[in-house]
Amino acid sequence: MLQQSEKDFTIEQVVGTGTFGMVHLATDNRTKEKVAIKKVYQDRRYKNREHLIIQELNHPCVVMLRHSFFTPGENPQDVYLNLVMEYVPETLSKLIRQIRKQKQTIPPTQLKLYSYQMLRALLYLQAIGICHRDIKPQNILINLETNVLKICDFGSAKRLVVGEPNIAYICSRYYRAPELIFGATDYTTQIDMWSIGCVIVEMVILEPIFPGESAQDQLLQIIKILGTPTPEIIKQMNPAKAEVKLPMIKGNPWSKVLGKHKPDLLFLDLISQMLTYSPKARIQPIDALLHPYFDDLRKEEFAKLNIKSPNLFDFNKQELSIRPELNSKLIPQWYQKLNT
Repeated sequence: MLQQSEKDFTIEQVVGTGTFGMVHLATDNRTKEKVAIKKVYQDRRYKNREHLIIQELNHPCVVMLRHSFFTPGENPQDVYLNLVMEYVPETLSKLIRQIRKQKQTIPPTQLKLYSYQMLRALLYLQAIGICHRDIKPQNILINLETNVLKICDFGSAKRLVVGEPNIAYICSRYYRAPELIFGATDYTTQIDMWSIGCVIVEMVILEPIFPGESAQDQLLQIIKILGTPTPEIIKQMNPAKAEVKLPMIKGNPWSKVLGKHKPDLLFLDLISQMLTYSPKARIQPIDALLHPYFDDLRKEEFAKLNIKSPNLFDFNKQELSIRPELNSKLIPQWYQKLNT
């Protein structure tokens, strides 16, 4: 990676802010390309975990790190790390807001393409043992001209190690998996599957599906739809909370919850498998990609339609190592013939 510094970029505008710092849109003076620069305070005592993780990421559905450099702060002791990443113009959050304002809906093909790419990103991250831990519409970048989607912001991400506890208070509340609300510290990358399920439903209803005002209210919002979990299911989420007392509420079928949006039956089936209490029962990324809901995308006729779409089948060796016996289903035969 070419060594670059602050002088190699022209900062144009702020495109994002958060507790971490700021994201600027900038131009690489050497290549004239637009880039996003995330500037974060660097504690000299520690390595930046986001930097360590994002350096090794290489996938079409995950934002790519181009360069990094340090800049001094106003205080001589302060140092800032600048992560230079590829620039993708929109966030899914902004698209959802615009569509809601226009009283429209996200077209079914776009919904399918975006959902598929989110699941591809999750399959890749699972393959390399990385849990994102903050998937939400603000952290999903899209290019409306090409329908390319990329997951970004790995500030909360962690490589999960079996037997090593993790903090339960993680992930933005509306997208927080129930095992986190129950205080689990030995969770898996399946917390990201829950978050993606929430995001996909939000693309349909154009507002968060579980808009809790507190952790307790968040759980109540989930119970209103999924019903009260049994003690056995609570045990699967966090054995320490098996005796917790909850109000007995009967769940609602997804067909009723999303009824006015006239959802596809296959879509409802997929969502019901993504948004389920038990992390072990929650659908795995590879099975979600192979769900019949996405069969249309695998058809050769879809590839011939004049629909802007990224390459959906350029799976890398990490993705193909998860369950090799399913690879022939992941990659359609017509695509394999074209690329042999």
